Amino acid sequence: MVPFLQIFKDKKYSSSFFKADCIAGITVGVILIPQAIAYALLMGVPPIYGLYACLIPLLLYAFFGTSRQLSIGPVAVTAILVMSGVSQLADPFTERFVELVLFVGFLIGILQVIMSVLRMGFLVNLISQPVISGFISAAAIIIIVSQLDQGLGIAIPDFKYTHQTIWYAISHFAEVNWITLGICLCSIITINVLKKWKRSFPGALTVLVITTSIAYIFDLNAKGLAIIKDVPSGLPSFSIPNMDYDTMVALIPSVLTVTFIGYVGSIGIAKSIEMKKRDHIIRPNQELFALGIAKVIGAFFQAVPSSGSYSRTAINDEAGGKTTVSSIIAALMVMFSLLFLTSFFYYIPKAVLAAIILVSVFGLINFSEAKYLFRLRRRDFIVMIITFLGTLIFGVENGIFIGVILSFVFLQYYSARPHIAELVNIPGTKYYRNINRFPDAIQSEVYLIIRFDNQLYFGNSSYFKDAILAYVSDRERLPEFLILDNTNMHDIDSTGLHVLDDIQQYLDGVGVQLLMVGTIGPVRDFLKRSGFTDRLGATYYYLTISDAVDHAENQTAKHKEIHEAAVQFNTKRKSFLD
Repeated sequence: MVPFLQIFKDKKYSSSFFKADCIAGITVGVILIPQAIAYALLMGVPPIYGLYACLIPLLLYAFFGTSRQLSIGPVAVTAILVMSGVSQLADPFTERFVELVLFVGFLIGILQVIMSVLRMGFLVNLISQPVISGFISAAAIIIIVSQLDQGLGIAIPDFKYTHQTIWYAISHFAEVNWITLGICLCSIITINVLKKWKRSFPGALTVLVITTSIAYIFDLNAKGLAIIKDVPSGLPSFSIPNMDYDTMVALIPSVLTVTFIGYVGSIGIAKSIEMKKRDHIIRPNQELFALGIAKVIGAFFQAVPSSGSYSRTAINDEAGGKTTVSSIIAALMVMFSLLFLTSFFYYIPKAVLAAIILVSVFGLINFSEAKYLFRLRRRDFIVMIITFLGTLIFGVENGIFIGVILSFVFLQYYSARPHIAELVNIPGTKYYRNINRFPDAIQSEVYLIIRFDNQLYFGNSSYFKDAILAYVSDRERLPEFLILDNTNMHDIDSTGLHVLDDIQQYLDGVGVQLLMVGTIGPVRDFLKRSGFTDRLGATYYYLTISDAVDHAENQTAKHKEIHEAAVQFNTKRKSFLD
C-alpha cells in the first residue's frame, strides 16, 4: 500500500540515486513555484493556494504513488475546469470561491479513493482519446483567451462565450497597456528560447526574477502594470473545508469532469514514463488512491486540486530523477519559498504569469492528432472536432459530455452493425477468407460459410438475423449446409439466443443444416445451459471450418472425440452475473 517503502526494501537506493533525486527535485521545484502561482490565478484563487498545493499533495503522492517520476501539482487544464465549474456558484478571488475550490478538491479526492477501493480505474476508459484530444485543444484556446486581459492590460468583462472575449479584446485594442504587452511578449519569447536551449533550465523562474526586478526598479505598477502584490508567508494551517449537501450536488458536474480528466492525464503521463524507463510498474488503482488521498488530506491544508504535469514530469525525468524522493525535494523547495521568499513575490507582474501559462498551453493544441485521425479513421476525427467545437461553444463540462455521448453513439452504431463476412476457400489451401477480399476463390454450392465478428447481443441480434437470412436467400440454389464460424463471437446474451433459435428453425424449414464451428468456451457454456446445444445436436459442432466442410462435402462421420471437444463446457460460472 506504500510503494515509497519498496524503494528502500529493494536495497537499490544509493547515494548516487539520492544525489540525482536532489538535482531533479531542485530543478522541478524552481519550475514549479512560478507555475503554481500562475495556475492559482488561472483557477481564480490567490497565488498562495497554488503554492499550498505543492506541499501536502506532493508529499502524499511521493509515498503512495507508483510512478517514480510523475510530478503532480497545479496544472492548466485542471485549473480551467475548476474555474469553469465553481465560477457558476461564486465570483473568482472571493472567500466563498476559495471555499468552494477547496471543497471541490476534497470531493474529487473522495471519489478517486472510492474508485480505487472498488477497483474502478477502468471507468476512465469511457473517455476516448479523440474526446480527450479535442477537449484539451479547446481548453487550451479557452485558457489562452482567458489570459488576454493580463497579457494586454485591458479590463475585459466576464463573458459567457469565448468569441465574445476575443471580439471585446479586438475592439478595445487601442486601450492596450504597451508595457504589459511588451513584458508578456518578451517573456514568451525568452521562455521559449531558453526551453529550446535546455529544457531543464528554469526559464520561467529566470524570466520571473528579471521582470519582477524591472517592475520594482522602475515602479511599473504606477504605469499600469498589474502585479500580484501581497502573498502571505508561512505554511498552511489545518482547516476543515465548508461542506453542505446542496453545494455538493451543485458541484457534482465539476467533480466528475476533473476526476476523470485529471486521472486520465496523470495515468497517461505515468504510463509513458513507465514504458520509457521499464524499472517500475504503474498500478492504476493505486494511482487513483494516491491522487485521491493527496487531494483529500491536501484540502484540509488549503491545497487546491492538483494533477500530473507532463512538462514537469518530463523535466524531472530529464534532470535524472530516480524515485519520488525528487518530489519530496521539490516540496521542500516550495516550503522554503513560503517561509522566506514570499516578500519577493509582491512585484511579480501578472503579465509574466500569463506568459508562463501561455507557453505551457500552446503545445496542448493538437493539430498533428487531428491530421493523424483524419487520415486514419474519420469517425474518430469527427468525435475530436465536435468535442473541440462543443467545448469552445458550450463550455468545458458540456464539451466533455458531448464528446462522450458522441463516442458512444458511434460505438453503438458500429456495434449494432458489426462486420459479417462470407468465407470461401483459397485454392490449394485449407484457409477460408472473406470472399470480398478473394473474389477468385472457390464458392461452393453445397455449403455457405458465414463469420460474425462481434458478440451476439440485443443491440445487433436483428442485424445478425437479417444478414444470415439475406445470405441464404440470395443464393440461386439453396446450400445444404450453413457453416457458422463463431471464432470471433466472444459473447452471447438471451436475445441473441432467441435469434439463433429463430435462424435454426428457419433453416430447418428450408432444408438447410446449421453447423457450428469454433465456438469459444464462454459461448459454449451458455449454449449448453440454454439447451441450444442439445436441440441442435452435438454432432453438428466442429472445431475447425475444414472439419465442417469435410462433413458437408463428403457426409463423413467424424470421430466422437472431435464433437466432444467442440461442445466441451464448464458448469461453473465466472461470476454471479453470468
